[in-house]
Amino acid sequence: MWKTMISVAAATAMSLAATMAQADALKLAVTDVEGMERLQTEWGPFKSALEKATGMTFEMFPVNSRTAAAEALRAERIDFAVTGPAEYVVINKLTDARPLVGLGRPDYFCAIIVMADSGINRPKDLKGKKVAFSDIGSTSGHLCPMQLFSDYGVDPTSDIQPVHTSRNVMHEALKRGDVAAIGFNHNSWVSKARDRDTSVPPGAFKMIARSGDLPNDMIMVGSHVDPATVEKVRAGIIDHKADVIAGILSHDENTKYTGMDLHVIEDADYDIVRSMYTTAGFPQFDRFIGD
Repeated sequence: MWKTMISVAAATAMSLAATMAQADALKLAVTDVEGMERLQTEWGPFKSALEKATGMTFEMFPVNSRTAAAEALRAERIDFAVTGPAEYVVINKLTDARPLVGLGRPDYFCAIIVMADSGINRPKDLKGKKVAFSDIGSTSGHLCPMQLFSDYGVDPTSDIQPVHTSRNVMHEALKRGDVAAIGFNHNSWVSKARDRDTSVPPGAFKMIARSGDLPNDMIMVGSHVDPATVEKVRAGIIDHKADVIAGILSHDENTKYTGMDLHVIEDADYDIVRSMYTTAGFPQFDRFIGD
């Protein structure tokens, strides 16, 4: 009897310890990855590297949308999230979550592309014409090229005819003449559309304007996380950046981060993205465009 009671007590203690350990784990989300299986496959190695770098325990937390990520941060169900510049600006407005570490991507800029034989040589030549952008609310595929038009004296909300479609569709639409230009993440378009297209040479296209390098994707942290934990996680990531980067790059879905660096960032670094929201006609940046 006593042995049974001791065994039950030991099992209860172990179960309680496991529950407490799980409760103490820091919750981590990735805003553009849906489903636990995909999250663990694509970002599990990063989680493991993060744990080794910081000496802390993390638990993956799936979210099915950017809005769900913001709600989870506000409800303190997640502590950290990997997200993009446009998403950060809205989530920061809704939850006061802050930047932790920037995921510095090389050649992360947007451009306006036309056919080389189109006779279009500057953004003003596109007034009244159709221009294709990618996903509504995308930093590099929508907000940035719209800001680029504005920087060149073209109002993107009235001077052009914007349409939204996928990367491959916009590429083909440009070749057919269905649109006069595309505004997109230049590096992504080159690697996934232009350089895979065997029907025309790369010289068939022409870039008439490009932005400066965009603010980084990031790991952001909820405002409820205590400062000591924030600093410990940040320091661990920076001190072991090579291992953390290797964890991110271990899956093919994260090839956009090839050549990346990790560094400390500030909220003010994203004021340029706030200006992009205003240019696109959303000056409050308190909701996700297209949701």
